[in-house]
Amino acid sequence: MPHQLPPPGGWRAWVILGGRGAGKTRAGAEWVRTRVEGARPMDRGLCTRIALVGETFDQVREVMIFGESGILACSPPDRRPVWEATRKRLVWPNGAVATVHSAHDPEGLRGPQFDGAWVDEIAKWKKSQETWDMLQFALRLGDQPQVCVTTTPRNVGVLKELLKSPSTVVTHAATQANRANLAASFLEEVQARYQGTRLGRQELDGVLLSDAEGALWTSAMMEAARAKDVPALDRIVVAVDPATTSGASSDECGIVVAGVQCSGPPQGWRAYVLADCTVTGMGPSGWAKAAIAAMERYGADRLVAEVNQGGQMVQEVIRQVDPLVPYKGVHATRGKVARAEPVAALYEQGRVRHVAGLDGLEDQMCRMTRRGYEGGGSPDRVDALVWALHELMIEPAAKWRQPGVRSL
Repeated sequence: MPHQLPPPGGWRAWVILGGRGAGKTRAGAEWVRTRVEGARPMDRGLCTRIALVGETFDQVREVMIFGESGILACSPPDRRPVWEATRKRLVWPNGAVATVHSAHDPEGLRGPQFDGAWVDEIAKWKKSQETWDMLQFALRLGDQPQVCVTTTPRNVGVLKELLKSPSTVVTHAATQANRANLAASFLEEVQARYQGTRLGRQELDGVLLSDAEGALWTSAMMEAARAKDVPALDRIVVAVDPATTSGASSDECGIVVAGVQCSGPPQGWRAYVLADCTVTGMGPSGWAKAAIAAMERYGADRLVAEVNQGGQMVQEVIRQVDPLVPYKGVHATRGKVARAEPVAALYEQGRVRHVAGLDGLEDQMCRMTRRGYEGGGSPDRVDALVWALHELMIEPAAKWRQPGVRSL
């Protein structure tokens, strides 16, 4: 498949990012063959000294060498290498050698030298940076030593830095791309359980999900907030962070739907984020119609809109679409981070749940830090989320604490 074919060009590292079962191991094994084999079984190939590096010696042997998609399974009989267990190496008929190395022992790569390497699942190595660094010093033979990296992505520094390097090329595939070679029951089960979650995007879609340093929300928090089901809700709102421009290059208009169970004191309430209906490239009447449509679809009680930029215009636009819509304008008196921090605290307390399918919103959330937003553009989805949860959770709790107030 396309993601299993080496890209052209003079790259140093080829990273194959893929979901579980996407064919990464087969791609790595076939790449090793293209490097060590010549036109005929005894002809010399481009490489004669290959490093096979995995998390442990056992994983290299059982997955990369003896696995169903490993080197031995992919090699025809007249080119199949011999496994020398005592020396932890493969030897091809033409004299090429591949030695086995463990990421638990980075120092094991100090001394050997190679003209090629296959690295598997680098994103889960405990000593990933040390091992990767030692391998780079060892890749010093031949005219153009190269390394193939096969991994399911995880938010780790060594992988993020590798992907930033100008000498790195990347191919990518989801689990679904290799469905012809996977059990149908496996696909049905994992898609039913994880499709639309951040864990599913990482493990099935092969997407690298980055948490900014010092993020108010993390991927782990997003997974902990996953709702298995949504109970009957006492109140639902649609919150809007209006776009100040229109057209194809305009900012998004954040539109988020959330609801709350609010029986008893506010400290026992739980909120549910139901939908991200954000729109892009629409003028004021376009996003107003989208927001009111979301209200109708989810039976919302109120439309909450930030009015810092549009002022009275925001209300007028909404009233032109629906003169009777329950509307509340909110004005930001503090910065985005200050507004977001108490909402992030609700997540830390386990008091907010997310339905599946909020990928764009959750990506923005994980880029919102105490220093500000570290993504591109403006965090319009996060702003809308913050306004929704302020309306449902933060503001009622503040009123509850006022003297003499015990019902809302």
